[in-house]
Amino acid sequence: MTRSAQVTGGLLAAAGGVAIAVQARVNGSLAQSLGNGLLAALVSFAGGWFVLLAVVLTRQSGRDGLSRLRDALRRRRIRWWECIGGISGAVLVGSQGLAVATIGVAVFTVAVVIGQVVSSMVMDNLGVGPGESKPFTKTRVAGAAVGVIAVTVAVSHQFTSPGTLWLAVLPLIAGLLMGWQQAVNGLVREAAAHSMATILVNFSVGTVALSLVNAVTWNGVPGAFPSAWWLYLGGLLGIVGVGGAIMSVRFIGVLMVGLCAVCGQLIGAVLLDAVSGHLALPTVIGVVLTLVSVGVAALPNGKMRT
Repeated sequence: MTRSAQVTGGLLAAAGGVAIAVQARVNGSLAQSLGNGLLAALVSFAGGWFVLLAVVLTRQSGRDGLSRLRDALRRRRIRWWECIGGISGAVLVGSQGLAVATIGVAVFTVAVVIGQVVSSMVMDNLGVGPGESKPFTKTRVAGAAVGVIAVTVAVSHQFTSPGTLWLAVLPLIAGLLMGWQQAVNGLVREAAAHSMATILVNFSVGTVALSLVNAVTWNGVPGAFPSAWWLYLGGLLGIVGVGGAIMSVRFIGVLMVGLCAVCGQLIGAVLLDAVSGHLALPTVIGVVLTLVSVGVAALPNGKMRT
């Protein structure tokens, strides 16, 4: 793998992270307007799904990508459970609605990142994603640890009463699933040989999962949907976020995708906070530490002794 390909992969993952940071703010505002976080998540996912459906089905290359994926499933070159990575997104947004109000955004964020970093390292070590397996090394473990510390520092000024900390298990599970999602989405991309078709599969699974959750927890139609157009951009931002991970994982591996995406999320948070006039020093320090974690994890090193 060339250095330029690795840099491109890192930039794609970071761009996806920035999109996810903006998406979180947009979806949070939509949830507040609707008074229903799960419904807001469904609106976001479904919006992205409709856009992807139109783009993929109206292009011959997109239809060919879906055909290749169907053929790969039929020939068992890829397994069905490797095509349901989109359920991770549904779990993440569902846990937001269930846990954030109690444990706070800071604890939630740290729990997600810990789960994501651990899962990403395991996926790389097992070789679940596309490309060669990447065994545990001292530099990769150190980079992952610095990444977790970076996020903790970045959100430290937001910590309030932790409430019932056992609820942090929910975002921890969501983070663990994110590492797996990035790995299997890379496999789907290889089978389909088409990024947009892969993202469509991801969004289809997430939309179905959120539809089922909303059906079970349905509290009625909200009085009115907000008129602000930007509140409905969450789906498009999600496409960029998922697409960045899908296109970069074959270049840099699952762990580096996770660290670069976290870096992008923190950069996005800095930009949003700067625009709103609420920029905090810990967030800036967190961005710097995350950049350090990416550099450390990328350093060559031998396998760890066992």
